Amino acid sequence: MSGQKRLRVAVLFGGRSAEHEISILSARNVVEALDRERFEPVLVGIDKEGRWLVQEEANLLGQSRDPRLVRLNREMPEAYIAPHQATGTTLQTASGPPLAVDVVFPVLHGPLGEDGCVQGLLTLADVPFVGTGVAGSAVGMDKDIMKRLLAEAGLPIVPHRVVRAARWSRARRAVVEEIAALGATVFVKPANMGSSVGVSRARSASEIEAAMDHAFEFDDKVVIESGVQGVREIECAVLGNDEPVASRVGEIVVSHADGFYSYDAKYVDEHGATTLIPANLTEEEERAVQTLAIRTFQTLECAGLARVDFFRDQAGAVYVNEVNTLPGFTNISMYPKLFEASGIGPRELVTRLIELALERAARRKRLKTSVG
Repeated sequence: MSGQKRLRVAVLFGGRSAEHEISILSARNVVEALDRERFEPVLVGIDKEGRWLVQEEANLLGQSRDPRLVRLNREMPEAYIAPHQATGTTLQTASGPPLAVDVVFPVLHGPLGEDGCVQGLLTLADVPFVGTGVAGSAVGMDKDIMKRLLAEAGLPIVPHRVVRAARWSRARRAVVEEIAALGATVFVKPANMGSSVGVSRARSASEIEAAMDHAFEFDDKVVIESGVQGVREIECAVLGNDEPVASRVGEIVVSHADGFYSYDAKYVDEHGATTLIPANLTEEEERAVQTLAIRTFQTLECAGLARVDFFRDQAGAVYVNEVNTLPGFTNISMYPKLFEASGIGPRELVTRLIELALERAARRKRLKTSVG
């Protein structure tokens, strides 16, 4: 690459969601993995008020690994994406000249980052971006709609209910009775959230009420799932556009006091969970999970990357739990670890994701925009 112009990669992170801090940790790992002979990073942090702020690499790379301690530098100049047909897409800043941007790498998790909002903005700006487009991002974020599409495609999912805030406020007792009918143990989740934010396990009517109230703090729609008997939590990463490939399959073994893969078990308690890569499965069982992962990826119109999470019961039946269209890239996140175990290290993985973004953008540019 000597003498060749490096591509400028705008890394977007932070965001207006409860997963803001995890996004900062993910961005740190992505920036560390960038091939500096091919790519030049431009860092843009989005604060919890929605301001886009230029960030310094030294500040990002010097952050703690503890999500409770990470912060954006909110004293930096504001920035925004501006499309210009003649010159491409630029990053306009409150100070200094505009910077041409070749591709955007959104390292955003949760609402207003992973749900199609940013993807729509980047599509309008006509700039290539890493990951799934507007429709797939929106579907992947909303666990209710996701489950409807998975069921229609014949993919296995656990029994569940969906409750909106308005109904919960007027019919709490009836809703609790309906939820209790799902089984002795249920999991209550905000429909549009990730990283186990707002998720609770409930085993009684009082626990269901408390779990519902907690979930509604983060969303106005809640998904309640039946607990799987003897559950094992297994995950598979997917990479690609039209011909995606699946990683080795990994397993999460939880030892945290919560008893399930909660936010604290993932990111706060360093001994909260252990990852097994590869999972303790036969070759045939692993291939079946990989096939399900790719089918899920394609059913939900994903592109670039996704992590598909599964439940496996004590009888060996496998259920699709959910898809994460912008999975974590922290130092303990399963997506990069699964591909590293599959022979694709962090630098190659980030490079391939950028190349997939450019491939999709080039294909989109070939589409007609008029009938003449």
